[in-house]
Amino acid sequence: MAPSHHHLVLVILLQVLLIVGTGGRVEGAWCVAKSNVSPTQLQTALDYACGAGADCAPITSSGLCFLPNTIQAHASYAFNSYYQRKSNAPGSCDFSSSATIATTDPSYGSCVYPPNPRYYFRLLDPFFLFSFVSNMFP
Repeated sequence: MAPSHHHLVLVILLQVLLIVGTGGRVEGAWCVAKSNVSPTQLQTALDYACGAGADCAPITSSGLCFLPNTIQAHASYAFNSYYQRKSNAPGSCDFSSSATIATTDPSYGSCVYPPNPRYYFRLLDPFFLFSFVSNMFP
């Protein structure tokens, strides 16, 4: 059976409503440095994260996340990069108890911390929505 024009319109409408309903915000989980950890411990964990697969280019002197030039900010970015690259695997946001999960986006200015999108982003997938709508309204 060919997809109907009404299904396509409904899919587009649902996508718009989901985007407007979330206020354009991204819900997710980010791995950030704890504030009560010593700079030495953060530096050790930062070195580990950068050496084990985190994308640390943004926290180099020419990177978009270099400023503020603090161990806390740099460790948070590296921890989150590692955590996201490990697909939020259990234990991937620990760094010897130097990190914690945040539900508030730590991004600032032009420094964007990639999130771990929650389930509702699947609803923004037009193929998923079209299949869902087609099955609900044959």
